[in-house]
Amino acid sequence: YEDLHTFELQAPTRVIEWARGNRVCVAGYGPSGGNEILQLLPPPTLQAKETQGLCPERDFKVECGGFSNRPVYSLKCVPDTSLLVTSGPPDSSLQVWQVSAEDSDVIKSVSAIPTENGTGQPWAKIATISARAPWVLHGSRLDSVQITEVESRKNVYVAASRSSEELSGLAFLDCNTLLLCCAKGQLCLADVRQPQRPLEAVSVPSAPCGERWCVGVGRGPQGSDSSSQPVACLSSGGHLTLTDVRKTSESLASAKCRVPSPSSGAEFLCVSWAPALEGCLAISGFDGTVHVYDAQSWDGSGREAEPVFVHKGHAFGGWDSGGGPPLVTVHTWHPQKPRTLLSAASDGSLHVWDWVRSCGNC
Repeated sequence: YEDLHTFELQAPTRVIEWARGNRVCVAGYGPSGGNEILQLLPPPTLQAKETQGLCPERDFKVECGGFSNRPVYSLKCVPDTSLLVTSGPPDSSLQVWQVSAEDSDVIKSVSAIPTENGTGQPWAKIATISARAPWVLHGSRLDSVQITEVESRKNVYVAASRSSEELSGLAFLDCNTLLLCCAKGQLCLADVRQPQRPLEAVSVPSAPCGERWCVGVGRGPQGSDSSSQPVACLSSGGHLTLTDVRKTSESLASAKCRVPSPSSGAEFLCVSWAPALEGCLAISGFDGTVHVYDAQSWDGSGREAEPVFVHKGHAFGGWDSGGGPPLVTVHTWHPQKPRTLLSAASDGSLHVWDWVRSCGNC
């Protein structure tokens, strides 16, 4: 490690979201209500462009917070606003929150976005963008995907689909193009300008049956358009497939990761691309570790890949509330620091770590 900070949250989180001014948002996911939503100010070493060596302030500070009466399974900041959108059981509705001005330390609930026939549906996957206006893309199944204007709560797009396949993730590629990933391993592109066009889901290339899948979308090279964004699909069996958004039915490369079967039934499966390090991605959700890979040399063979770094810090923590070893619930990359990641686990631990690789480009 170049750097490693460990923190203890009051309750475990399954969301780590970067907010304005390099703040970090986390939230509890307990079933009994009273879940805290917190905006944290990172320690100075995490805010500085360069590592500054020893620093007296090594802890996150709670800047403001609020309480959700339902578990928070997903949280997204709405760009260019002080709003947050959250989702979680028992249905597919969304909650909208206002991060208060500097003279207040409260995150307050301002509205809810109900969904038609949302009762009894899985919790909604969400993505946000501020293009023509602040939008949230949300849905729990392929036939419930829609875009809602956050402030007016008007629907601006409803996808045309008869398929009730459960979604595991969705993303804006740009303000007109959406990528949807089904839990069973199908990918789907949608165009906001063509709402009547039926969605066509295409299976992830060479996807083994019976596994759950999630998706991670990276940034393309600087100055490139959305069609060059890399897409990584990760399965609960540890299969990683890289595809091109222009042809999701074709695999660019694939690999098998050496990971155990996830003890949570793939509930916390997570794959993400490094925003400032080309070809590097991280995976978690199988156990108490986060694996970092350099995918630049991968081919289509699907052979086992060696990670360039494994963060094992959470695995050495205490037991979680269920009496089992900690399981990594989420990880995310620092937006500017190339090798810095944040990760959280089911025991309430939150780690910030900067990894070092002895050779290669990563």
